[in-house]
Amino acid sequence: MKVGIIQQHNGADVAANRARLIEKIRLLAADGAQLVVLQELHDSLYFCQTENVGNFDLAVAIPSDVTDAYALVARECGIVLVTSLFERRAPGLYHNTAVVFERDGSIAGRYRKMHIPDDPAYYEKFYFTPGDLGFEPIQTSVGRLGVLVCWDQWYPEAARLMALRGAEMLIYPTAIGWESSDTPDEKARQREAWITVQRGHAVANGLPVVTVNRVGYEPDPSEVTGGITFWGSSFVAGPQGEFLFQASDSEEAVAIIDIDMRRCENVRRWWPFLRDRRIENYSGITKRFLD
Repeated sequence: MKVGIIQQHNGADVAANRARLIEKIRLLAADGAQLVVLQELHDSLYFCQTENVGNFDLAVAIPSDVTDAYALVARECGIVLVTSLFERRAPGLYHNTAVVFERDGSIAGRYRKMHIPDDPAYYEKFYFTPGDLGFEPIQTSVGRLGVLVCWDQWYPEAARLMALRGAEMLIYPTAIGWESSDTPDEKARQREAWITVQRGHAVANGLPVVTVNRVGYEPDPSEVTGGITFWGSSFVAGPQGEFLFQASDSEEAVAIIDIDMRRCENVRRWWPFLRDRRIENYSGITKRFLD
């Protein structure tokens, strides 16, 4: 499968961000991409650096003219497209939602982010209601996609449940970066931990992982913090955790990565982790903590 990724530095102009993305989607499709994956909340700046009720105006209904625009480019290009939108479900009820478009422009499915962080400069609990659609892969013409979002990527349970439900690939639209006060050593540890845990999901489940992060500096509008420098580093790993592609940590990237989906079957035969799971002994995993 030829997978296209777009790692982009956004500005405050939502329409301009979207226009740039659509232009890049067309270029990837012209070069043979069958699946294109965008970064988390790709239409705007990462607005969760502050708690501001005015930011709810950025949310869009599904469907809406915004989803129509992405549906149109998916149909025009004949690709499957993974987007990441701020969903307005109802007044006062919002989600961080990945919407997947089929190559005919129809909505193949959606995933609402399940794990919602609440840290300095990542005040997502203020904006997003936790997802209620479960960990269900989305069936598309290019396969069953296990789409998760950003903070979900730290949880092996989410990746495993997607795999157990038949996902053929794990996909993580992402927005993560460095705070200005972090030391160089701490920055390196954070980025490497982020990469390592997701490569571990690939290995443990025998599936490729596609992670697309935003890149570049975005100031904190409140000036309480020094803002976030999103570390890019979008990557694709194969079913043994091997790097198939890794983008810059500071520059935009548009790339097509060829993933041999048939290797996953062989890897699972060599390393039959699903066969050897001791499911009768795992009840403790559903507890918050085992005293």
